[in-house]
Amino acid sequence: MEIFWIFAGITIFGLVGYGLQILAVRSHILKHPLHCGEGSSLPRSFLPISILKPLKGLDDNLFDNLESFCLQDYPEYEIIFSLQDYNDPAYKVVRKIKDKYPDGDISIIVERCDIGLNPKVNNLIHAYKASKYAHILISDSNVVVDKAYLREISKHMEDPDVGLVSSLIKGTGGHTVGSVFENLHLNSFVVGSVCFLDKFLKMPCVVGKSMLMGKRDLEAIGGLRAVKDILAEDYVIGERMHRSGKKVVLSDYMISNVNEYWGIKKFLNRHTRWGKLRWKIGGIKYLSELIGNPVFMACLPVLLWEPSKTTISFALLVSLVKTSGDFYLGRKTGAELNNPFLYMLSPVKDLLIGIIWFIPLLNNTIVWRGSRYIIGRNSMLSPCAETGFWSLRYRIADAIKGRFA
Repeated sequence: MEIFWIFAGITIFGLVGYGLQILAVRSHILKHPLHCGEGSSLPRSFLPISILKPLKGLDDNLFDNLESFCLQDYPEYEIIFSLQDYNDPAYKVVRKIKDKYPDGDISIIVERCDIGLNPKVNNLIHAYKASKYAHILISDSNVVVDKAYLREISKHMEDPDVGLVSSLIKGTGGHTVGSVFENLHLNSFVVGSVCFLDKFLKMPCVVGKSMLMGKRDLEAIGGLRAVKDILAEDYVIGERMHRSGKKVVLSDYMISNVNEYWGIKKFLNRHTRWGKLRWKIGGIKYLSELIGNPVFMACLPVLLWEPSKTTISFALLVSLVKTSGDFYLGRKTGAELNNPFLYMLSPVKDLLIGIIWFIPLLNNTIVWRGSRYIIGRNSMLSPCAETGFWSLRYRIADAIKGRFA
């Protein structure tokens, strides 16, 4: 039973950390009530904004996601949709958007760019060159916003010391198990971690779903080309902006990340990649994610040692506490799942995340949009050959994952 008490202590420590995350989210919401688009006014001196939308493939709810940016209650802004290929199915969607809003300042740029290894940055390079305003907003294609979005995030730019404005994210939708897992993770681990780092550690943690910044400040840290070979380009931009002396602000506006029809395989692949990213950026700090997964830590004695009445009861109790916390966060952020009973899947999701945690320690390659890369320190990417002796282990690993995913 000594093993159990060791893991019980670690689990309780993890629950305390999770409680602090909930407090951080609650504190942020109380300090900055989440806006829903009504009763908001323009900044005292509004700034024209170029919205850059890199596109690749068909995200869930893509047309409505993109259309929401055409309906902003904001005096002056442009939208630039950027793609690498006319055959990309997203091209037909943006053509429909442009046709529906002929009076909108909407551009579509289709141009191949292979300047770096990060495909998102490659997609942004030509859009950035074409943008005409001094401030840019980089926004992913799988988010939807209401009409107050630009008004709310641009207010922070009234402070000349602010270099970058990011936003909290909530996962919405969820018609498959994979998408429910993704939304549960966004609405607990991601939102909790971002608020915890912001409130207690004063550390910026920028997520690239929404990044508003001035071109001058971006160029001062090297511009987009400086992150062309970095997997976590959003985090690194925020970190470098912070180091340059500029404030990195977490907006009081929460954007919706739409996840409707994810498969389990997509969920596993995404979080394996994210885990490798965080391991290469955080180093030993990555251990905090394992300790901060109380469900996984509580279940380890059951799975690996003694499935007794004590260990099983403790694991069930911890799972209930964590599920209740996730439900509270969903209610507090307005990110409730389609069915409240889906929160019962939260412990299953946490177990999967706990298993995934170990993979980055054993493997340093990722497959991203059809290409394989080696991920190094600070998530720096380098090409990984698909032929030769050393590629054999990667092909075997892929075959095993494909068999069981």
